[in-house]
Amino acid sequence: MTVTVNAPRVRGQERILSPAALKFLEGIERKFGARRRALLDDRVKRQQELDKTGTLDFPAETAGIRAADWSIRPIPDELQDRRVEITGPVERKMVINALNSGANVFMADFEDSNTPTWANQINGQINLLDANLGTISFHDLSSGKDYLLKQKHAILMVRPRGLHMEEKHLTLEGKYFSASFFDFGLYLFHNVQVLMDKGSGPYFYLPKLESYHEARLWNDVLSYAEDTLGLARGTIRVTVLIETITAAFQMDEILSELRDHITGLNCGRWDYIFSFIKCFASHKDFVFPDRDDLAMTCPFLHSYSLNLIKTCHRRKAHAMGGMAAQIPVKNDEEANRAAMEKVTADKEREAADGHDGTWVAHPGLVQKAREIFSHAMPGANQIGKPRRDPHITAQDLLAIPSGSITEEGVRRNINVGLLYLRAWLSGNGCVPIHHQMEDAATAEISRTQLWQWRRHKAKLKDGRVIDDALMETFLKEEEDKLGGDRYSRDAASLFHHLVMSPALEDFLTTKAYDMVLNYEGE
Repeated sequence: MTVTVNAPRVRGQERILSPAALKFLEGIERKFGARRRALLDDRVKRQQELDKTGTLDFPAETAGIRAADWSIRPIPDELQDRRVEITGPVERKMVINALNSGANVFMADFEDSNTPTWANQINGQINLLDANLGTISFHDLSSGKDYLLKQKHAILMVRPRGLHMEEKHLTLEGKYFSASFFDFGLYLFHNVQVLMDKGSGPYFYLPKLESYHEARLWNDVLSYAEDTLGLARGTIRVTVLIETITAAFQMDEILSELRDHITGLNCGRWDYIFSFIKCFASHKDFVFPDRDDLAMTCPFLHSYSLNLIKTCHRRKAHAMGGMAAQIPVKNDEEANRAAMEKVTADKEREAADGHDGTWVAHPGLVQKAREIFSHAMPGANQIGKPRRDPHITAQDLLAIPSGSITEEGVRRNINVGLLYLRAWLSGNGCVPIHHQMEDAATAEISRTQLWQWRRHKAKLKDGRVIDDALMETFLKEEEDKLGGDRYSRDAASLFHHLVMSPALEDFLTTKAYDMVLNYEGE
């Protein structure tokens, strides 16, 4: 075997890193690793083209796919009703609470709400295997409370890391493993038979796809995995998050490439905003206002949502709504009321527009979301109610939102970015900040907006220009509020670099991951 594992030992990891499991991973990486890296090179070329043209359109070469009548493989019975999905990291207590929350689905997240330390990745796999076996439990030493899995619980879906991430604890012939293949392969290998024995199956969410070529890669990976494990075609089912601006122009094509395995698309709104800003960051005409002005009622976001619903329902696929960032607020009745009003308005819009379900980040929101969707959607889903909207155009998807840039908005972005990065570096990728649940996607919005505003010398509402000097002042003043522990210092250093760098970095997590590896090596 040519797989090399170079990692600190985690208790119980031999259950996950068995010779047979590593052999299965090796097969995937050996067959598809080079192709994944070539697709990442294509991303660079695509961005260079966007930097020149500042525009996007629906691909001419796939017009036939968009025009033709076809549909995906029928959705399994147990996945027909997905009206409420809860998401969160793969930490043991979180897994139990989410599965017990009353939601239809728990999306266990190895990606944006998880810091990919070796311990988090291995323990996450152990936790999910124990959940599927029905043996998972947790004793909270601080409270003395025991957590056990209910007999009736949510269906489990798993989100591996994006194609751009690497699992640097594993190498194959000197090259790092794909983090996507690592997370996907280990979960599938250890859980597929357990799930099938219960009449269920292995279900996944695929993040951050940028093109139908990347969907084709995933489809080939899924088919290879099924063939290798002796599974019938379509045993593995996936939902794709449409969270990049380029993917929004290729939704039909993504569904078509994955038609044997896909069940639907999801409006990954926060990453989508981040992707929009990042892809057009070099163009002054694409400067966005404060993050608080970027609601789903903005024309560009509402067009994206409506087009996703229309496209999915035409292909007999689920059109899943996204995440409202607000969470219940304890000990502040007025703040909690305001937060719940925003959540209610968001979920009512999704249900009325035709979405088949929605996401929440906190168990306290499950019942509220269920009531809203059950009122608007008495059946299992709304696939049978196709939208008859006018054609959504490229101009609709690229409409720039209106609004102002304020000093409060700049400082809030800095504060959120710093607090989130400090938590991420310490091992926690899902953090409540200012009564909102922040993950990597919302932190990405914060830092790309700051970079864009500084790069184009945007004006604050009061007339001041956001030049390097003003940004440096704001950064230093907000950094000084953090404190002086190691994670705070490293977060401040990294965030400062991301905001002030001459070129916009693709992902903050790739830089932060190297810091985490350094911590582990000490």
